[in-house]
Amino acid sequence: MSPRLPILRPRELVRALERAGFQVDHQTGSHIILYKAGHLRAISVPRHSRDLKRPTQERIIKDAGFTLEEFRHYL
Repeated sequence: MSPRLPILRPRELVRALERAGFQVDHQTGSHIILYKAGHLRAISVPRHSRDLKRPTQERIIKDAGFTLEEFRHYL
């Protein structure tokens, strides 16, 4: 079992997703919407100044199509 990911702030998660090929499309309210060519879903990341809760962070990573181990490469 690998160690858990560090708790991230929203901007850190968005940067990692950008390194993985996602692009920020727009912001709707307090959420940043990212897209990636060939990916069926838009990824929504809440934008606030607090750390993301671990379940929220893990759900975003899963929705982006990564395992936690794969995503660790982009941090």
